[in-house]
Amino acid sequence: MIHTAPPSISQSETVPQATPPTPPRKPTRRNLSWLGLVPFLGFALLFLILPVFYLVNGAFQTPDGRYSFETMLSLSAPEIAGSYGLSLKLSFASAAMGTVFGLILGYALLLGGLPSWVRRAFMTFSGVASNFAGVPLAFAFIATLGRLGLVTLVLRDVLGINIYAAGFSLFSFWGLTLTYLYFQLPLMVLMITPALEGLRPEWREAAESLGASRMQYVARVALPLLAPSVLGCFLLLFANAFGTLATIYALTSANYPVVPIVLFQQIRGNVLYNPNLGYALAVGMILIMGLSNTLYFILRRRAERWQK
Repeated sequence: MIHTAPPSISQSETVPQATPPTPPRKPTRRNLSWLGLVPFLGFALLFLILPVFYLVNGAFQTPDGRYSFETMLSLSAPEIAGSYGLSLKLSFASAAMGTVFGLILGYALLLGGLPSWVRRAFMTFSGVASNFAGVPLAFAFIATLGRLGLVTLVLRDVLGINIYAAGFSLFSFWGLTLTYLYFQLPLMVLMITPALEGLRPEWREAAESLGASRMQYVARVALPLLAPSVLGCFLLLFANAFGTLATIYALTSANYPVVPIVLFQQIRGNVLYNPNLGYALAVGMILIMGLSNTLYFILRRRAERWQK
């Protein structure tokens, strides 16, 4: 009987190994975190995107419904261009003064060695005052600095200073600028606070160890670092003042022809009634404020480099 040897396994051949059984796949859970954005997206669609499309569509129409560039070209009319110029001047003046005085005040509160309770009290006041505008603010300034206001009468009867005889008027350019400062100044303090808190104490100590004075540190170290943040805050203050309507309307009874008042008169007025021109004015405001916000975001990204 012949016995045959079992077949040998060559080295080139591999023995197949059993693969472990794969566990059953669990059903993928849908990412529900995006649902939190649904209210915001709906709000933006209804009150931002669709109104902008409506305004742009109306700005390129004539009152009889015909599409034309005539309405947009009418923005170059002298009275319309003058209203834009007046709004730009008023916004620039209030934003510039708010930026300068707000930066000085914020620096004094955070880095000037004032007691902590002063800082907390003023920051609380700034949060309230930055949102205090419209008719209540106009009434407060009329009762304070109007022709028969409290401060006006005290200056006249006690100190013998008649500010209205000297040329001041609450309803003039500088009177309106002063009124705007009431909410521009605290808003600047709130916006510049994070940038001021980002200034590290060791930077000042290093500058002082090299022989720099306090003013040299501020001029050559702090201000160059704060410049993008300060310019960004200025742009936001400019946009904030450019779109203000209720305060100036209540103060001047629509007799100061800035762009928001002219727009209001074109849409809701009885004499000047041209809704399409009002839409064109609104589109011009959107372009100016959109440019300001775009430049702000660019400066903000640049400021975040040294704050990290």
